[in-house]
Amino acid sequence: MSKTDLFQQFEQIHEEQLPVPRHKLHGWQHFAGLYAAEHVAATEFVIGATFVALGAKTMDILLGLFIGNILAVLSWTLITAPIAVETRLSLYTYLNKIAGDSMSKLYDWANVIIFTVISAAMVTVSATAVRFAFGIPAQLNWYPTNLWFVLVVAVVGLVVVSVAIYGFNAVSDFSGICAPWLFTMFISGAFVLLPALSLAVLGEPLPDSWGAFIELGDQSIWTGINSEGEPGIGLLEVAGFGWAANTITHFGLIDMALLRFAKKKIYGLATSTGMMFGHYIAWISAGIMGAGTAVILGKTIVELDPGDVAYYALGWSGFVIVIVAGWTTAITNLYRAGLAAQSVFTRFSRRTTTLAVGLAMIVVAVFPFVFSQILPLLTYAGLLVVPVGAIVFAEHQIFPRIGYTRYWRSYRELSHSVPAIASWGLGLVFGFGLNMLNVMSFYYLFIPTWIFTIFLYTFLAGRYGAGEQYPVAEAREAERNRQIDLYQEEKAAGEPVPVKDHSPFSKVLHAMSILALVITLILAGIVLFGSSDAAEYEINRDRFYFYGFLCTLIYFITAYWAMRRTKALNADPSTNVN
Repeated sequence: MSKTDLFQQFEQIHEEQLPVPRHKLHGWQHFAGLYAAEHVAATEFVIGATFVALGAKTMDILLGLFIGNILAVLSWTLITAPIAVETRLSLYTYLNKIAGDSMSKLYDWANVIIFTVISAAMVTVSATAVRFAFGIPAQLNWYPTNLWFVLVVAVVGLVVVSVAIYGFNAVSDFSGICAPWLFTMFISGAFVLLPALSLAVLGEPLPDSWGAFIELGDQSIWTGINSEGEPGIGLLEVAGFGWAANTITHFGLIDMALLRFAKKKIYGLATSTGMMFGHYIAWISAGIMGAGTAVILGKTIVELDPGDVAYYALGWSGFVIVIVAGWTTAITNLYRAGLAAQSVFTRFSRRTTTLAVGLAMIVVAVFPFVFSQILPLLTYAGLLVVPVGAIVFAEHQIFPRIGYTRYWRSYRELSHSVPAIASWGLGLVFGFGLNMLNVMSFYYLFIPTWIFTIFLYTFLAGRYGAGEQYPVAEAREAERNRQIDLYQEEKAAGEPVPVKDHSPFSKVLHAMSILALVITLILAGIVLFGSSDAAEYEINRDRFYFYGFLCTLIYFITAYWAMRRTKALNADPSTNVN
C-alpha cells in the first residue's frame, strides 16, 4: 500500500477520533485559564448556600475545602492526566477501543445526557440574571411561565453553542478571557458584603481579629446547624464534598477530552486554578456574599437565587458575573457532550453533533427544575461514571505492570467486552448498594466503588484473554500509530506556526485590562477596609457598584480586542497590526 493510500484512510476518520497531533498541544497556561473559568461558575452561589443549609462550621469549611480541593487536584494529576497524555485520546475513543461498540455507545449516550443537562442548568442560571435585570418574574415552577424567559434562555444558549461548536481552542480562548475577571469579582463580592454582615452581627464594619472573623462566620454563615435545626456536617464531609464534586471528570476520566491536549502530564496541576482559586475561594466568597445579601433583604441565605446575591454584592457587574460564570461552565460541558455524541454518530463531525446537542440543551434549559436539581445530578453522575474510569485505569495502568495485554479485546476482534460490561454493571450495583445501606458518607462512595471495579475488571479480563500475548496484533497497532504520526506531521507542515503579538498597541490593551482588574480590587478593598461606619460603608459600596461596572466594561473590551489582534496576526502573519 502506497503512502498516499495509507494516509487516505486517516482522511476518512474525524479528527477527534485520532490522537491529538503534536503541533496542537498546549502549554499549562491554557489549562490554567480553562479550569479557572469552568470552576468559577454560577453554581458556586448555590453551593455556597448549600454548605450553610448542611450546617457546616466555619473552621470545617476553611480547612475541609482546602483538603478536599487539594485531593481533587492530585486526582487529575495522578489519574487523569497520565492516561490522557500517553494516549492523546478522549475517554470516548479509548473506551471504544477496549470495550467495543456496545458498551461505549451506551456510555457515550449517558454522557451526552449528563453533560447536556449540566450545560442546560448553567444556561438557566445565566438566564436568571437577565431575568432579574429586566424584571421578568422568577420561574418557580418546573416549567416556564413567561415567554420572555424562554426567549432569554434561547439567546443565552445560542451564545454557548456558538462558542462550543468551534472546539477546544475557542473554549480555551473564551475561558482565558473570563477567568481573571471571575476571580476578581468573586473576591470583590466577598469584600463588599462582609462589612454588611459584620455590622449586623458585630456592630462594626470589619472584624478586628481572626477570632472575630471565625465568630462572625459561626454566628451568621456557617453556624454548625443545618436547615432542619440539627447539628450539621463536619470536617470529613466537607473535605469529601470538595473531593467528590468533580469525580465525574477526574476519577471518571471524562477530562481526558481536555487534558489530551496537554504537552506534559504535570499540567494536571493546572487544575489547581479551578479548585483552589475557583472552588475554594469562590465557595467561601459565595457563602459570605449570600449571608450579606440575606441580611440586606431580610431573608435566609437558602431563599436567594444567584441574581439576588450577585446584584447586592457587585451591582450591575453582578448580572455579568452570573451570565459569564454560567456560560464558561456550560460551554466546556457542551464541548464534552458534543464529543460524546460524535463518538455515537461517527459519520458526523464534532461540530455537527455539538450543534444538535446544543439545540437540545436550549430546550432543556427552558425548564427551571433542571437547575434546582443540579447538585443531586452531579453527585449521582459521578457515581455512575466512576466504574468506567476504573476500567480504563486498570487497562491502561495496571495491565502492563502485571503482564496483561492492553487493548486485548480489539486484538481478539471481539464485538464487545463482557468483562467491561459486567464490571460497569456490578460496579454500579456495588456503589449504589453501599449508598442504600448507608454504610459510609455518600461523598466517599466513589473510592470503594473505584477499587472494587478495578479488581473485578482485572479478574474478569484475565479470564477472557487479557493474560495472553498478541505479538502480531501489537506490531500491527504500533505500525498504525507510526503511520498516524507521519500523517499528522505531514499535515502540520502545511499549517502556519503561531505568532505572538508583540505590538505596542496590543501591550497597551493588555495593560489596560490588567489595570481594570487591579482598580476593581482596590475599590472593593476600600469598601472592606475604608468604611468606619454604616454610612461610609454605603457610600463606598455605591462607588464600587458604579466604577466597578465601568472597569468590567473596560476589561472585556480591551481583553477581547487584544485577543482578536493576536488571532488576526496568526490568520495572516504578513498583516501589520502596529
